[in-house]
Order: sequence, then C-alpha cells, then structure tokens
Amino acid sequence: MFPIDDDNPTLITPFVTYGLVAINILVFLYELSFSEQGLTQFFYQWAVVPLQLTGEFTGQTYPALRGGEPPEVLTLITAQFLHGGFLHLAGNMLFLWIFGNNVEDQLGHFKFLFFYLACGVLASLTQWYFSQGSQLPSLGASGAIAGVMGAYIIRFPNVSVRTVIPIGIFPFFTRIPAYFYLGIWFFQQALYSFATLAPRTNVGMENGGVAYWAHAGGFVFGAVLGPVLGLFSRRSAA
Repeated sequence: MFPIDDDNPTLITPFVTYGLVAINILVFLYELSFSEQGLTQFFYQWAVVPLQLTGEFTGQTYPALRGGEPPEVLTLITAQFLHGGFLHLAGNMLFLWIFGNNVEDQLGHFKFLFFYLACGVLASLTQWYFSQGSQLPSLGASGAIAGVMGAYIIRFPNVSVRTVIPIGIFPFFTRIPAYFYLGIWFFQQALYSFATLAPRTNVGMENGGVAYWAHAGGFVFGAVLGPVLGLFSRRSAA
C-alpha cells in the first residue's frame, strides 16, 4: 500500500517539510557524484556506525571504520539526510510529504523541526541499542518520518488517506482511515523488529539492510513526543 494524499488541509505553508524534502534530494544528488568506493567511505563517515557509537559512549577504542570526523554522536543527525538509493529516497520523501505537513501545521515550524530531528535521533538510538556491535552504517530519514507518522496517527486517526494498492500490474485506488493504514505499517515494523532478535533471522539491519528497530522506535517516540510539544493544543504560532 502506498499513500497518495489525505483529506486534512493545513492552515500554514509547511516550509520545514518542503525544506527537509529539498535537503534530502540535494544530499542524494551529491551522493551520486561519488564512485562506489567513495560513497562507501562517505557513508561510514557520516552515517551511524553502531560499533563506533558504542565506543564513543563507553570510551572503548575499536578499529577505525569511519575514516575521520565528525564525532560519531553527530552522525545521529547527519545520517537522517543520507539514502542508499533512489527508491529509499523516494519512499521516505513520499511519506514525509503526505504526513509531515499536517503535523507541522499543528506544532508550528520550529517545534516541528525539533520534533523531526529528535525523533530521528531517538530512532537511531533504538536501532543502536539492539545492534551495538554492528559495523554496518545505518542511514536514512525513515526513523524521523516514522516519528511523524506516530504523531499523525494519534492526532488524526480518522482522517481518510487515499491509497493505491497494486493488484498484479493494475493499481487499485481506495481510501483507508489513517489509524488502519499506519497501524498496519507499525505492526509490520514491530514484527520485523522482534524477528531480528532471532539468531538466524534473514531480516534486519545486519542481513536485510533495513533498520526495523529504528522504524518502530521512531513511531513510538513520535506518538509520545508530539503531545508533549503541543500536538493537541492550539496551532502554534510559527
């Protein structure tokens, strides 16, 4: 299922949402300028490498994986603007475009930006907690966007989301309540997350390249942090 739009108009222009989409696209275009080897080094430098983050938190020294600055803790922010391919980028930006504007409308521009980045950091820390010895870089806006979706489902549970469901080669268009659409998405991420705890799983960041714990963690933190920042209060003045 892929979201197309919703029936929830906004009262403000979502400048932050548009800006985040633009920055992610620009960074991806910059990534295209690298050779395969250069891009790998770039990811190790600017994405979250759990083993290196573990070393920074515990004061232990591990073999150099990143090749230089910045400090690993800073990658909790920078990793949110990196993507491993066009489909990775396109999927994330679609969800941010659909759901981000309404959450920004409720929180206001500055609170929404803080909320977005905080969800991304907390999502990455969730993934790190369950993969502290991993040497694979973790990157993407998925955790932050999962936070946006978590806030959306509790603030607009009954809003109808127009959705396309591929049936073979034919697209089927329908409308699904947000709580149902996003609830299914969260259930899938949670299920895959717990599956990665099994010793011989074929999914998860180590084997399948997907940080499911970051998705599930971001969703939960978004649902919690959104109301704390005023998701249910009057629209904030931006």
